[in-house]
Amino acid sequence: MSKELKPDHSAYRVWPADPASFSTRRMSPLAHSIDQHPLFQLDALQALANSLMSSGQCRFLKPGTTQGSAFSHDPEHPQGLSIDEVFARMEEPGSWLALYNVQTDARYRAALERIVDDLRPLVEREQPGIFLVTGFIFISAPPSVTPFHIDRENNFWLQLRGRKTMNVWDNTDREVVPATVVEDFIAGGVQVPFQEAFRGRSREFDTGPGDGVYFPSTSPHMTRTDTGWVTPGDGISVSLGINFYTSVTRRTARVHQFNRVLRRLGMTPSFPGQSAAADSFKAPMGRWLAAVRYRRLGATPPPGSY
Repeated sequence: MSKELKPDHSAYRVWPADPASFSTRRMSPLAHSIDQHPLFQLDALQALANSLMSSGQCRFLKPGTTQGSAFSHDPEHPQGLSIDEVFARMEEPGSWLALYNVQTDARYRAALERIVDDLRPLVEREQPGIFLVTGFIFISAPPSVTPFHIDRENNFWLQLRGRKTMNVWDNTDREVVPATVVEDFIAGGVQVPFQEAFRGRSREFDTGPGDGVYFPSTSPHMTRTDTGWVTPGDGISVSLGINFYTSVTRRTARVHQFNRVLRRLGMTPSFPGQSAAADSFKAPMGRWLAAVRYRRLGATPPPGSY
């Protein structure tokens, strides 16, 4: 393997834009030099995509997708294009490709772990026990979007090439993400629906290479890429999402599992984090209930959910 494919990961770093104010409990701007990393250049990403295509890790949005659409994607290009054809035409308006779980490639797993290590001391002072680090790369040409959705994991989101606008909502905003919606998502992956009235409640980040955002588990978010920055030969946007769980996200998921049952019994349980005593009782009960539920369904539970 060439030296170009075995970069010195320590040369590429991520740091909080304002270290003094960084907290895992709220969204926070990041800065980075990962856009210079050789593994995240277009030729390397094309090679990666070719290696991931057969395992269904290349995902394509349906034509006409908007920020309010369901976040559904397919393992085949809508026109049946090969990966090399997709990259050859990537600057065509509306092109969109995502590479899922890139940590299955050992080189990218090492790069992701190095990025997390940069921020580990800040994360683990509040949320110890980082585990299951995963990576998602989004490659698109404007005008394009990633629909409104929430994730179970905490997220380091980095813009690597071109420009993109990221909207993120406070994960404690119950008007946007009611408790019942969060619980249904944690238990079964049911996504929160977007309403245009929500837009004004978000924080909007206009990002370019070297910019990033941290946001906590279950923070609603969506992106759009507009055409204003495009010049000939420079019309592709690339971003990287690094997702990870902690002992706190796992405990919170267990409390949500138990709260969902209590709510169906007509009760109004406190949200995770509002009562340490209640959470200490709910978390083990939620873990047990989730295990029983998934065993009965014959299903594999979502990672980090119980």
